[in-house]
Amino acid sequence: MEFSSKLLENAVYEMSQLPGIGKRTALRLVLHLLKQPEERTNYLSDALTKLRGKVNFCSSCHNISDTVLCEICANPKRDKTLVCVVEDIRDVMAIENTSQYQGLYHVLGGKISPMEGVGPQDLNIVSLVNKVKEGTVKELIFALSSTMEGDTTNFYIYRQLEELDVTTSTIARGISVGDELEYADEVTLGRSILNRVPFESSIKAN
Repeated sequence: MEFSSKLLENAVYEMSQLPGIGKRTALRLVLHLLKQPEERTNYLSDALTKLRGKVNFCSSCHNISDTVLCEICANPKRDKTLVCVVEDIRDVMAIENTSQYQGLYHVLGGKISPMEGVGPQDLNIVSLVNKVKEGTVKELIFALSSTMEGDTTNFYIYRQLEELDVTTSTIARGISVGDELEYADEVTLGRSILNRVPFESSIKAN
């Protein structure tokens, strides 16, 4: 792709580093920004700069937050005895959109994947175990995607908690094997949480 401007080329290159954005799409987006009033571009760059510089991760669940404790964890109406374990914040958003879940969350920040060099030490697993040890949590719901990496992560956490007084369950397989939570429709995802099954049963089924 030939560019008439080095500034344009640099902008297209940086835009194309975003997931799902190829060079042609990046060029279309950059040219669109050039056609907009300058303040629109400034609003975008300012929002991204503030996001990188000021965003926090909740000290309890590791969800993205504007404050030390996110709105979900700080909400006194949420059931603090129930914790849903998810991969990342997109899963929190997907489950919240169902309006079927009133407990808390714990964001792992990924899944165990030896092929990608991601081990248990790279995830927020220790803080989850410590949270259960405090004694407030009565049930953990594993809501990771039904992939080999998701199942491996579920089983690893389950083994860490075997000696502790906590119930472990997993979302019902209304979510197809291999699917990511963020792409599931709200009705299916909501029912999968409401119809969750004991984690031990899911191990035997496999």
